[in-house]
Amino acid sequence: MIDVLVIGGGIAGISIGSRLSETSKVIILEAEKELAYHASSRSAATFIENYGNDVVRSLNTASKHYLENDNGGVLSPRGMMLVGKKGQENHFLRDSETFGLTEMSIHEAKKKFDILDPENVTKVSYRADVFDLDTDLFFQNFLKRFKKNGGHVYTNSKVLSISYGNNKWVVKTSKEEFEAKLLINASGAWVDEVAKMAGIEPLNFTPYRRSIARIKISDTDTVKGWPMVTGVNEEFYAKPDAGQIIVSPADETATNPHDAWPTEEDLATGIDFLSQIAEISVDRITSSWAGLRTFSPDKALVIGHDKINSEFFWFAGQGGYGFQTSAAASELASELILGISPCIGKDVSNSLSPSRFY
Repeated sequence: MIDVLVIGGGIAGISIGSRLSETSKVIILEAEKELAYHASSRSAATFIENYGNDVVRSLNTASKHYLENDNGGVLSPRGMMLVGKKGQENHFLRDSETFGLTEMSIHEAKKKFDILDPENVTKVSYRADVFDLDTDLFFQNFLKRFKKNGGHVYTNSKVLSISYGNNKWVVKTSKEEFEAKLLINASGAWVDEVAKMAGIEPLNFTPYRRSIARIKISDTDTVKGWPMVTGVNEEFYAKPDAGQIIVSPADETATNPHDAWPTEEDLATGIDFLSQIAEISVDRITSSWAGLRTFSPDKALVIGHDKINSEFFWFAGQGGYGFQTSAAASELASELILGISPCIGKDVSNSLSPSRFY
């Protein structure tokens, strides 16, 4: 019997598995043929400290030092620009304040984003300390640490049944059976399904589909220096990516857990929003994808032991903040499991506890 069994091989499962592998025997189960198959491979790969509600922002802030420094760091400067059109002035001011942006002139904005259309854009604000996050490097750093500590990953291992008795979990997969003292539910969009399979009351998570298109622009050298650009009310966002630009309508379509794909309508909507604020000629869409951003009812992560069965641990609801919160979130989760007072503080820890839903 092992100490800890983690269900889910995305950034949540790998980060907490890596932390606990320092002191425990840990196995990670992933239903797909490869790790980070769903939401973790479909991230916008950005660190925005002022993104999310207050408790999420606490995790962002607590994660920043790790992201900047561990293994040489995984952040690189990008910057963020908010653009507002005529009639959006009030919402523009609200969003600028929310994200900690400073208003700038259209002339200054065009120096940073030269295709900005001054005929349609009336307001612009900006902050420099928004970063690209190298999600693959970050993920691999945790995975290397996990394997170095003797952790084992099983892919193509869909969980078929979960039972608890005699102070242990028995988890049957499509390949084999495992026994463990502690079960960690880090299964992303499938988090409630795994809970029900384990006889645990679900917490009513909702997966939301978000779509992204990667588009080719003629002048690739210019693209590299552009900031991330977003619209008022998060009606779209766009950012450079591999010499091209990714654009999303920032859609939030409630759905069921599945391997998500974008619709042509969503992709066209994102590109149309971008064309409204930029003088842009789209050569072609080179690729597109969609991911499921899974949220708890109050849009904050859920980290903690289940109220009824303390050997079931929730590590879920990362939503759109999985990578940028995972350093602090996994540290908190490991502290709670090991009985250590949380570095982030009891107030934040309590705000993330599953007990808030009981």
